Amino acid sequence: MFRCSACGALNRVSQPAPAGTPSCGRCHGALDLSGKPQSVDGEGLSRVVVSSPIPVLLDLWAPWCGPCRTAAPVLESLGQASAGRLLVLKLNTEEHPEVASSLGVRGIPCFVLYANGREVARRSGLMSGAEMSRWVSDSLGGGVGMRL
Repeated sequence: MFRCSACGALNRVSQPAPAGTPSCGRCHGALDLSGKPQSVDGEGLSRVVVSSPIPVLLDLWAPWCGPCRTAAPVLESLGQASAGRLLVLKLNTEEHPEVASSLGVRGIPCFVLYANGREVARRSGLMSGAEMSRWVSDSLGGGVGMRL
């Protein structure tokens, strides 16, 4: 399952991916199958969490936060390693403070894991790639089987 970065629609893509670049079923834009984290706002987050058939990992961050910048490549690696099985989203708390507040975020970086439309785990602070992968897998009952 992949999220269109243009319109936010969730798209099912067969594995292995078909030849050429798959397009979004809604807006017909090219789909990014890399699994890299995508930026989201509050409305987009709500839509994805409720409708995604795969787990969603949300990174709440801010541009001035050093640990948040350090976490970025870890999240990118995790997203790429689990493309199609885990959707990694980023929400800038400077641009969307009301969303961070409504989620009860007290410190960043903050990572929130959703499955089946509900929050299943939350953790604040910097994690290594192996630690992040293990936390996600353990929080999901080991079902995603991610390795970095």
